[in-house]
Amino acid sequence: MELVTIFRAFNAVEAQLVRSRLDAANFHAVVTHELSALSMDGYALAVGGILVQVPAEEASEAKEFLKASDEPQA
Repeated sequence: MELVTIFRAFNAVEAQLVRSRLDAANFHAVVTHELSALSMDGYALAVGGILVQVPAEEASEAKEFLKASDEPQA
């Protein structure tokens, strides 16, 4: 299964919040680079962030979900 990065965070809390929102919407999200970032100062910045990834077939819909859920509600 190919995973696609749909969100990058530079702290673990933000990455886990995004993963949790995706999980609640029935996406199969995972967080990568989190443990290394927590273990080594500066690691997340050096590798381009803590990654939130989903299977390739869910990527486009998951990106739209995040975009729509970040827009202010009228």
